[in-house]
Amino acid sequence: MTRDTLPSAAAQKRAAELRTHRIAFGLMALLLFFAPAVLYPVFMMKIMCFALFACAFNLLLGFGGLLSFGHAMFLGSAGYAAAHSAKVWSLTPELAILFGTLCACVLSVGAGLLAIRRQGIYFAMITLALAQMVFFFSLQAPFTGGEDGIQGVPRGMLFGLIDLKNPLAMYGVVLVIFLGGFALIYRIVHSPFGQVLKAIRENEDRAISLGYDVDRYKLLAFVLSGTIAGLAGATKAIVFQLASLTDVHWTMSGEVVLMTLLGGMGTVFGPVVGAALIITMQNYLAQLGAWVTVVQGVIFVVCVLAFRRGIIGELGHWLRKPL
Repeated sequence: MTRDTLPSAAAQKRAAELRTHRIAFGLMALLLFFAPAVLYPVFMMKIMCFALFACAFNLLLGFGGLLSFGHAMFLGSAGYAAAHSAKVWSLTPELAILFGTLCACVLSVGAGLLAIRRQGIYFAMITLALAQMVFFFSLQAPFTGGEDGIQGVPRGMLFGLIDLKNPLAMYGVVLVIFLGGFALIYRIVHSPFGQVLKAIRENEDRAISLGYDVDRYKLLAFVLSGTIAGLAGATKAIVFQLASLTDVHWTMSGEVVLMTLLGGMGTVFGPVVGAALIITMQNYLAQLGAWVTVVQGVIFVVCVLAFRRGIIGELGHWLRKPL
């Protein structure tokens, strides 16, 4: 074999990274598959829903460089749409989740066309303003139930065959949705589109000079992120049989930012770890009441000071250091 046929250092690095990601994905899938044997299934389903939400947000912020302060509007609106269609229109759970996801997709197109006209803090403020509009609409609209939300949403029969009132059956559906959504995001990030998105994040002016339609790429990233966030919200509404104002409140948009930064912005598995930590704290520190938010704030400050790249980001950086 000649020197020219030897794989380049970059190719070897990409191959090693791919192997690492495959092993990590396999371990994550295995862990989630056996988790109901030792942990409460509903708790694990909540983690997976929010992990998918955080991964969708990370697609926009971590890989696109676009900070949205209104991503809760996609989570919550899809939840309302799925809950209403399942309870009032008697749609099957798969159709209700699909309908909620499509509603989030349509909303993300409209919001994206307005938001991508600006950059930086102005982009963030536009998304926050749009999210507040969705919140007040959800508060006043008659079909949302106002402050009570939509309660008693039936889980129904998946494809007319699987009774989702069985917690393990519901868990299996959520697991498939989460792994499928995670794999889709991974494929997007490592596609040519994802590489252009990273180039825009690093140097937008250079991407423009190379002939890329930056606004089109930003809009597509925004729509993909909002749609996947909607998938998480619609699934969550069916799992908990509830759609409430909590999911469209601005604090939910803040929580997903915290999840992403805590786990590692711009990493593949970071948002999953961040979401798991935040949901675990909320669950096991619930007896502290409002002090849970204070604890989260302290952890966030410590993480920013000690782990600038997030937990997974710092771990990856440490493993890449020469021994």
